Amino acid sequence: MSTDAVRAAVEGSEPVAESRLLKAVSLEELLAREFPPREMILEPAIPTQGLAMIYGPRGVGKTHVALGIAYAVATGGQMLRFNAPKARRCLYVDGEMPACVMQDRLAQLTHDSDAEPPTPDFLTLITPDLQEGAIPDLASRDGQEAIEQHLEGVDLVVLDNLSSLLRSGRENEAESWLPVQEWSLSLRRMGISVLFIHHAGKGGQQRGTSRREDVLDTVLALKRPGDYLASEGARFEVHYEKSRGVYGEQVKPFEATLQDGGWAMKDLSESRTDKVAELLNEGVKQRDIAEMLGINPGTVSRHAAKARSGGLVDQSKVP
Repeated sequence: MSTDAVRAAVEGSEPVAESRLLKAVSLEELLAREFPPREMILEPAIPTQGLAMIYGPRGVGKTHVALGIAYAVATGGQMLRFNAPKARRCLYVDGEMPACVMQDRLAQLTHDSDAEPPTPDFLTLITPDLQEGAIPDLASRDGQEAIEQHLEGVDLVVLDNLSSLLRSGRENEAESWLPVQEWSLSLRRMGISVLFIHHAGKGGQQRGTSRREDVLDTVLALKRPGDYLASEGARFEVHYEKSRGVYGEQVKPFEATLQDGGWAMKDLSESRTDKVAELLNEGVKQRDIAEMLGINPGTVSRHAAKARSGGLVDQSKVP
């Protein structure tokens, strides 16, 4: 359609609001424009103006990780295999944790961290028990504005978790996600990064519409190992399912276990080799190991070969 035809088509209609006018630039103008360099708030997972998600099953340790990340960002410290190059302001919005439990976990974080505690304005928290009423639905504009009142100078917002903070619409409908997506993109335009914490569904993937992942830079899945026991507490595998612009060694899956004094970590391949060796030494057959660990027999064979070559297996005990 020609310019004249477009003009004729809209002639007589209401003027377009200034806020709805779109600006187009030429390739030359775009290439000549200077933008602030994109840095990392939390290497390698969350860049400035980044949108990220961590999801996993109930009780896997999502809030342990989310609070640890918030503390690391606020102090310029480390959490698991993530590193904050410098301290930045973080707002943590919790939708369901009792305040006394939040207090205990943050006290433990402060005790275990090598970093000095953050200054008061570098880590602020909104938690249900300290409100006069319920935390408003963040899928609504009123709820979003309530959070925006606390965003002055903030670099990262952690929303823990989507099921408790977003209460309107249907979780599995893409349209219900649109108000939150638009809000998160507006926060990005303001220079603020967002970390969503979410539940996994029965099939193991993030619960509800997959459209949530479309605009995200990073998606991290926390998964229970196949041989996990409830008595072990917070022990899980960390998998990068989406990592825009990051690859190679930085996004290798690993296993983490919460112990007294902090987290113990190892590469997932190393963890599985050790476990296969342990089971072989107990006389468990390889096909049974595959079922116990939730991996295929070929993977068990590779780890068994690695364990034998590393001298981890007592051949006299192998069936």
